[in-house]
Amino acid sequence: MNARFFIVPVAIALSAAFVGAASAPAMAADATCTTTPGAIRTLITTTTDADSARKATSLVKVGEKLCEAGARNEAGKKFSAAAKLLGTDVAALNTAPVAQ
Repeated sequence: MNARFFIVPVAIALSAAFVGAASAPAMAADATCTTTPGAIRTLITTTTDADSARKATSLVKVGEKLCEAGARNEAGKKFSAAAKLLGTDVAALNTAPVAQ
């Protein structure tokens, strides 16, 4: 009987932890298709290398089409490639503060 008083709260806590961990990738996927293209386009306007800007713009357009089709993982890869062309990382783009 005493074991139940210990096991039940532990099981509830572990269940809550798994639910929280499962929702994190879903929230990150939303940022991939909503904020990342705009952040990369902002970087494109500040770059001086025309060739890199052209390639990055093309990758962003393909990524946006993939987002519309529901392929967020593939879109993330395109956005990552565009960010690398511009000399940064997607993770740095999504955590950077937005100027107001």
